[in-house]
Amino acid sequence: MKLIIISGLSGSGKSIALNVLEDLHYYCIDNLPAGMLPALADQLLSSDSLTHDHVAVGIDARNTPAELANFSTILENLRSRSLEIEILFLEADNITLIKRFSETRRRHPLSNKDVPLSEAIIQERNLLEPIAAEADLRMDTSRTNIHQLRDLIHSRVNSTDHAKLSLLFESFGFKQGIPVDADFVFDVRCIPNPHWEPRLRALTGKDEAVAEFLEQHDDAIKMYEDIRTFLSNWIPRFEADNRSYMTVAIGCTGGQHRSVYMVEKLAAYFSEQRKGILHRHRELS
Repeated sequence: MKLIIISGLSGSGKSIALNVLEDLHYYCIDNLPAGMLPALADQLLSSDSLTHDHVAVGIDARNTPAELANFSTILENLRSRSLEIEILFLEADNITLIKRFSETRRRHPLSNKDVPLSEAIIQERNLLEPIAAEADLRMDTSRTNIHQLRDLIHSRVNSTDHAKLSLLFESFGFKQGIPVDADFVFDVRCIPNPHWEPRLRALTGKDEAVAEFLEQHDDAIKMYEDIRTFLSNWIPRFEADNRSYMTVAIGCTGGQHRSVYMVEKLAAYFSEQRKGILHRHRELS
């Protein structure tokens, strides 16, 4: 029996995540009090009539503060049972969340006449930190639209049915900030920049001309080989420690050339070595 706990900030995409899991034939329960998780686990394990082997539960900030603060104890209780448990935590930056609530005209669950939206978001972030700290996968949806989020959740969760570790390679631009959900961050800004070649400026790291330019430089080749060797040595160690998800972020200045090239090359290499390899180009999407 597999139990996925979905939590995160209001407006970050929790409902979308539950809908995706429902499409993947999970039995989904939204807004369950965290204190009822052990009772739910007992019910699931004792029932002979369940038609679902996979269950997903949404936990949000409408729980009592005491239950949220005590989440690590609740989780320890759950893990003492014969359950495979994963925790997915969705988040976004404050500016994005404010914009989303303004566009949809929805009320934040913690806001009222005395608590403005910006303060409610901060309160919620603090309340949910005990869950975020236990998360197997943290996903920053600040620069992800609905369709991209659905695809990303589908790919990451569904891939673990076929592989022990879901490994995502993600390119990004430092101009737009470092992905908060990355487990490893590699900076490739020290290798030659195709941006300064007029014929390459409008292209991306997915184009053959950019790859050919970079592979003329020993620094680019050495950087790739060093990152590949590091990950080859250490990914099996994390996998042996029952890690379900890992995100490797590769950054350059704008997220268009060098980081994209490196992600494409690493994803191609590791796809030949193992299952569960995904890649995403944050700035290109």
